[in-house]
Amino acid sequence: MTVTGRFVLLVALGVVPLVLLGHSLAAAAAVLGWWLLGVVVLGSLDLALAASPRQVALSRTLPSRVRLGESVTSELYLTNRGRRRLQGVVRDAWQPSAGAGNNRTRVSIPAGERRRVSLTLTPFRRGERRVGEVTVRSVGPLGLWARQATLTAPGRIRVLPPFHSRKHLPSRLARLKELDGRTSVMVRGQGTEFDSLREYVRGDDVRSIDWRATARRNDVMVRTWRPERDRRVVIVVDTGRTAAARVDNEPRLDASFEASLLLAALASRAGDRIDFLAYDRRSRGRVQGAQGAELLSRLVDTMALIEPELIEMDWPAVPGQVRQITSQRALVILLTSIDAAGSSSGLLAVLPQLTRRHTVVVASVTDPGAESAIHQRSNRNDVYTAAAAERAVLDVARVSAAIRQLGAEVVTASPADLPPALSDTYLALKAAGRL
Repeated sequence: MTVTGRFVLLVALGVVPLVLLGHSLAAAAAVLGWWLLGVVVLGSLDLALAASPRQVALSRTLPSRVRLGESVTSELYLTNRGRRRLQGVVRDAWQPSAGAGNNRTRVSIPAGERRRVSLTLTPFRRGERRVGEVTVRSVGPLGLWARQATLTAPGRIRVLPPFHSRKHLPSRLARLKELDGRTSVMVRGQGTEFDSLREYVRGDDVRSIDWRATARRNDVMVRTWRPERDRRVVIVVDTGRTAAARVDNEPRLDASFEASLLLAALASRAGDRIDFLAYDRRSRGRVQGAQGAELLSRLVDTMALIEPELIEMDWPAVPGQVRQITSQRALVILLTSIDAAGSSSGLLAVLPQLTRRHTVVVASVTDPGAESAIHQRSNRNDVYTAAAAERAVLDVARVSAAIRQLGAEVVTASPADLPPALSDTYLALKAAGRL
């Protein structure tokens, strides 16, 4: 049972007799007592006439998935199975991160009828957003007292990564088509694949002439080459404690997911096979054997439920995890943090094991605020901040140099620039035949 503001106001009106009969305290107290008794009787009668909220049946209609930042509509259906009209308020108890806003809705449901309560959800956190209970408050006809019950109506919606970097995909696909359309003048790197033979035209590289085919055809024939296809690309995302750090107002892990999605979309269109692993001390998510539209669907579903763990990354186990995925030579993408030499010592220790068998790219998010802070030196606090920012930038440069010495490529950029930068590195390696 709850009381309404109308009941409190009615009780407060009992002060009037005290003011009017202030010269006779006994008379004023008697009038006030009868007033309060009358108000309580009215409230009890109002409560008895209120519809029972436990006679309400609930059902839900929810979309299964939504991208982070987009809005969807949750529909809650209330059926009044009692014999009185239910008038009151319904509160749909979504998690705050579901972005339900004002989740209290006034309803009026006649006996035996059903009403729909629509609620707009705009989630601001990735993952699975849940709702378990609905609170129904039924107010009496006088609006003094109300019955209240909390009913079970479970529901959930999966909030997927936003994939803002998909805007870069058309330009990278255009570059991929240019790469596929190259003729024999393309640089023939290790691993490029023979495509076909055609007649020589002026300007072709003479090193591409196929002399055996020329002798057979009695005409000068040249070989054409195409970029490598059907290669393995293994994406390993560090979900340890450094992935929880916020860079440019978003977790480092989310920036890694954005880069992984763009690279996976591009590489799958290029004909390569993509494997994904989110790992710290155990596997947090894995996608293998998917292609085309299924690949992106499985990736975003897997990424949606992964959260950073406040533990150190187990780098010595990573080469074994890669071997479990593939025994062939592959392009291994490590998305992690290289902010400091101390935290990167585990990565540097295992890189030689990976670079002996695979082409390795280490990608890391950098803080764009550090670059801008270096040039802000207007006062003493700014000078100290600039010194710390420059030290951070030098640490990244030092770790990057050590990674290159161990035979791996390094990609560092801000959260917005990392996805296209990583895709550009992939295209460059593909053009050079290094996959």
